[in-house]
Amino acid sequence: MENVGHTRWAIAKAISHLNSHGPEPQFTSHETACLLNVSDRDAQIQMTVFYSGPGLGGTLSHHGTARRTRHIRFNDLTDPEPLPRGRTMRVGLNRT
Repeated sequence: MENVGHTRWAIAKAISHLNSHGPEPQFTSHETACLLNVSDRDAQIQMTVFYSGPGLGGTLSHHGTARRTRHIRFNDLTDPEPLPRGRTMRVGLNRT
């Protein structure tokens, strides 16, 4: 398939909510980045998290299988440490 898109993206606003509307994990509020890799090659994705206030959330790595989608829930990001809930963040994605 012909390559489409680019190798860098930005998520202008995301938030990992403090409160849910029911029992966890079924009703845990979440933000998700959905990555679509339409190429015939697997991709390594670096995700850099920035906060609206002081502090850098750090850089996280993910694998994107060729010709597949990958959903990354911000609530599930725990390595090297969990993203704090209740903070507004911006996310940069870069295919390496």
